[in-house]
Amino acid sequence: MSVSLVAVNVAVFVVTAVSAVMAGSPPLSNSDSPAFDALSQWPYGVSLFDQWWRVVTAAFLHIGPLHLLMNMLALLFLGSELENALGRVRYLALYLVSALGGAVAVQLFGDPRVPVAGASGAIYGLLGALAVLALARRQDVRGVLTLVAVYVVFSFLPGISLLGHLGGLVTGALTAGVLLATRRRPAVQGVGLGLLALVLGGVALTVPTVAVLGL
Repeated sequence: MSVSLVAVNVAVFVVTAVSAVMAGSPPLSNSDSPAFDALSQWPYGVSLFDQWWRVVTAAFLHIGPLHLLMNMLALLFLGSELENALGRVRYLALYLVSALGGAVAVQLFGDPRVPVAGASGAIYGLLGALAVLALARRQDVRGVLTLVAVYVVFSFLPGISLLGHLGGLVTGALTAGVLLATRRRPAVQGVGLGLLALVLGGVALTVPTVAVLGL
């Protein structure tokens, strides 16, 4: 499943690169393309113009090849253990719900004028889930917690969406908790994940950003 997710992200990058070329920009300046503009998470676009798809499509966009490479390497590194532990379907659910959680944080607290893109929210969700699984298995969590700390510190660098990272991290941990608590009840597990996704999606699409509210 991780390989399939990488393939989707790469395919979307190619689409934006081609779109950039067609618009007269270099292919590696894919963020200057009409396709990128239409798919990135622009909070104003979501809250004021009902462009709901942006909270989903932005998780498959990347700004340049280095951004794509770093996220895809992290996805392959973190995803293998989780996919083995959870199975393909649960792992995919974890990935998508974590991406949605990152989008919700950006939508609520980010600058509504600034577009955001990247799979980082989902990847940080995988980190949160790994920490929860290690705790549930009573494993030594120092390595995982150190990795989480390094990733969080990295999130404070300029140009990086701290909100998206933290939103994904918390959502990934919460999703893993739901999966573990309902692991012997598949039907309840499906309902729990569905409700979590619905709540996150509802908040992202209906609650204005803090900046719009003037808080």
